Amino acid sequence: MKLFVRHGRILVLLAALSACAPIVNVRGQEPDPDALAAIEPGETSRRDVQQALGSPSTEGVFRTNVWYYMSERTETVAFFEPELIERKIIAIVFDDSEVVEDVFTYTENDRREVELVSRVTPTAGNELSLIQQLFGNIGRFAGTGGGQ
Repeated sequence: MKLFVRHGRILVLLAALSACAPIVNVRGQEPDPDALAAIEPGETSRRDVQQALGSPSTEGVFRTNVWYYMSERTETVAFFEPELIERKIIAIVFDDSEVVEDVFTYTENDRREVELVSRVTPTAGNELSLIQQLFGNIGRFAGTGGGQ
């Protein structure tokens, strides 16, 4: 019986310690570093990039000749909020002949804060009070009878 209690305590201790082990989550598309290093500006074609890295996470909106590969790595310990370990965006720019022009890597240090504008767009029409909204339609609809 003592042996069972001793082993039970050890199992509970191991379970408690393993619950605190961090969980690492990788989201997005993180290209292989060797495949990324093989991309040479002026030589690698769009097709070669797609074969080496796969389809991009997204393409440029304003410049359609830019491919973006985005990835994020976070670590979660127990019930705490996930902590950002690494965020990376790789931008591959193609020229008009679909050959790689340049490769850029953006990290968390390259981010810029965006200020939100709190202005309100005015709308045309009347601003009604609560009473006008509640009782505004009384007497407006004339019954045609018979539900037609």
